Amino acid sequence: MEERDLSEIIGKNVMRLRKTANMTQQELAEKLGYSDKSVSKWEQGNGLPDIRTLAQIASLFNVTVDDLIHERPDRAIMPAKTRFLRRMIIMLCAVALCWLVAVLVYVVGGVVFPKEKLFWLAFLYAVPVSAVIVLVFSCIWSYKWARLVSISVLIWTALACIYFTVYSIAPHARLWLIFLIGVPLQFLALFFFLWWKRLRPSR
Repeated sequence: MEERDLSEIIGKNVMRLRKTANMTQQELAEKLGYSDKSVSKWEQGNGLPDIRTLAQIASLFNVTVDDLIHERPDRAIMPAKTRFLRRMIIMLCAVALCWLVAVLVYVVGGVVFPKEKLFWLAFLYAVPVSAVIVLVFSCIWSYKWARLVSISVLIWTALACIYFTVYSIAPHARLWLIFLIGVPLQFLALFFFLWWKRLRPSR
């Protein structure tokens, strides 16, 4: 890569980050200890900040130096906090859609079958389904602890769904024993997420 191309890439990335943060060239220059003319020169691709300044810019906008020196044609570079917020909004919208379905099942079921009293279970089943949604997104985005929490919620709420569904049919059965299944499942989940990578032989 030629120096001119690298200067233009860094300049475009710095400008994009600065505008995303609603920051002027003067404000960025003051934070870096440079003049606004220097920032303008970088953004126009007519100069390169030194490596220490690049690290300072990356830290300021919560990105990596690699994000600054490479083009991202497939995705817009953005601060880590902004990226995290957008991901949380996407996840919450997906979970909200799940609960909307649960509400529709409860309302429509209650209208069509007014004597049936089990449609409240739709809200109970929405919990493990929500956990699955969070688990999928956390796997895609590599949020380790979100995976552990979501799979734990999935284990216990799935067992609760089975318990209350069967209890509505056979209330005198010793159904509480089903929760004992959750103990080894929870242990396996903890083992996998906390110790599995440590025990695998390095390649």
